Amino acid sequence: MTQAAVRYLVYDVDEAIDFYQECLGFEVSSYPGGGFASLERDGLRLLLNQPGVGGGGQAGAGEENPRPGGWNRIQIHVDDLDSIMARMADLHVAMRGAVAEGPGGRQVLVEDPSGNPVELFEPASN
Repeated sequence: MTQAAVRYLVYDVDEAIDFYQECLGFEVSSYPGGGFASLERDGLRLLLNQPGVGGGGQAGAGEENPRPGGWNRIQIHVDDLDSIMARMADLHVAMRGAVAEGPGGRQVLVEDPSGNPVELFEPASN
């Protein structure tokens, strides 16, 4: 069976699990500990790894150590961006800039506790 997944590096797996469950509705599918967890939501499998921990959290030979952050991101479709943003503000979730609007819809970037961006996207009504 083929399944696609996204791997995010996080500083604290427990903190990241709380964020993705509470703020974005993910469910834990596997949490063996040791700096790794697998979460799922609407067919998206999200792998969380701490830097320096085996597997996806370790660098290759001679490479820089992996770290959280950057601009690559997952996109989550939402029905009501304004209410989601209000909830995120109440939870003191960091946002990167203001809402961007275009012909396809509206979007904003929020950050997980390690600074990884998550795009919340509300498609335009047709």
